[in-house]
Amino acid sequence: MMKYLNKILIVAMFLFTLTACSTQESEPIQSQANQPQQSLPTVDRAGNPVEIPKDAQRVISFAPSITQVIDEIGLRDKLVAVDSQSPNYVKGVDELPQFDMMTPDLEALAALEPDIMFVSGMSSAKGDNPFQQLIDMDVCVVTIPSSTSIEGVKEDNQFIADSLGQHEKGIQINKDMQERMDAIAAIGSTIEEQKTVMFEIAALPTIYSFGQETFLHEMIELIGAKNVFEDQAGWISVNEEAAIAANPDIILTSVNYIEDSVGEILAREGWENMKAIQNQEVYYIDNGKSSLSNHHIVEALEEMAKKVYPEEYAELK
Repeated sequence: MMKYLNKILIVAMFLFTLTACSTQESEPIQSQANQPQQSLPTVDRAGNPVEIPKDAQRVISFAPSITQVIDEIGLRDKLVAVDSQSPNYVKGVDELPQFDMMTPDLEALAALEPDIMFVSGMSSAKGDNPFQQLIDMDVCVVTIPSSTSIEGVKEDNQFIADSLGQHEKGIQINKDMQERMDAIAAIGSTIEEQKTVMFEIAALPTIYSFGQETFLHEMIELIGAKNVFEDQAGWISVNEEAAIAANPDIILTSVNYIEDSVGEILAREGWENMKAIQNQEVYYIDNGKSSLSNHHIVEALEEMAKKVYPEEYAELK
């Protein structure tokens, strides 16, 4: 049941970002990397004006992708509460108070007296701001919608670091991320015979995948492959007929709510003539690394590269 709930959460986050992040990335927030180290952001990643405290000691994270960044910059000990999904992705936060990001207990959250609270766009998916009561109580609530591009992911990383007074650590996280992506791109750019890839983020009976304007599409291109749904945009629902007609060389899946998602794909009735099925080219890509929009996507990128082009990336560390 927990894995199924994770599936619902992640797929919903993907679908929500299709519309929620368009403003964020079409009108970039002022570059945090170009600001003085002591400068704090004055606008959050959703475009809302914010007044961030200079020395936040009590932090709440309401998205696992954000919790992972806070952990990476070494400030996990400042967390006083997290969303109910974060313990599945970050060690050491399972004993903290946990809240449902869709139905937050505002009274309990206020009682924790947070200096700053990071939330994703998912919490406002219904159109209203469930945290307005906290904002009215002068709690600093900053929104970070899940980014749809790799560049947006890097900006999110830096924003979180800057908000917590860790500017240089944000730069270092992105520097390490970029170096690893550059190593992939250097090999990917030399691949002449591109393989076609279909990437499932949700399985039958309702398949979801993606087209352009998503960071996963960019990742497929970086490894030197071709997304079979590149003619579409955002996170998309795919019927079986379209999947079969796409006839990909490789099928990747991040579905983790099925015990054997690879086996389920290989056994699908009517799919037996697809190239990926005939050649047993179906692979699982870590769900947490590929579905949460932060620095960990580079680990999924490396995993994808080695699955799709094992020989070309054999020497990749």
